[in-house]
Amino acid sequence: MSLMTTSKKKLLAVVEFLSHTGLKPVYERLGYQVLSEYSVRKAISLIRKEKPEVVAADFFYEPNFRDRVSNLESLLATLQGGAPVKILVYYDPAHAHALDKVRQRFRIDAALPLPVLEADLEQLLAAWRHESE
Repeated sequence: MSLMTTSKKKLLAVVEFLSHTGLKPVYERLGYQVLSEYSVRKAISLIRKEKPEVVAADFFYEPNFRDRVSNLESLLATLQGGAPVKILVYYDPAHAHALDKVRQRFRIDAALPLPVLEADLEQLLAAWRHESE
């Protein structure tokens, strides 16, 4: 089947902190239709409407949050019970300890440290596309 007869898989890029704004060409090169959102609240609404196969999001740790560890708990909670969605998180290596805490509570399929190496991203997304075909 060619890509013309098959609908493109959707990838939602949740870009709150601009750490992966330059990755859209990589996503598109691998055959994804890219949707972008710049807040978790709006991304949750878009997930319910568009049902992406992949969600790629910035992980931001803030020690002053009272009831959570990061910016992503609400997003991750939304993704846990629905249709199967691959979850990719980009993180600052200095915040790996906080990401580990979040991973104890929520499924995250892959986490790539910043700065993201395009080769690592391409390999991961190509493998995910292959799994779903």
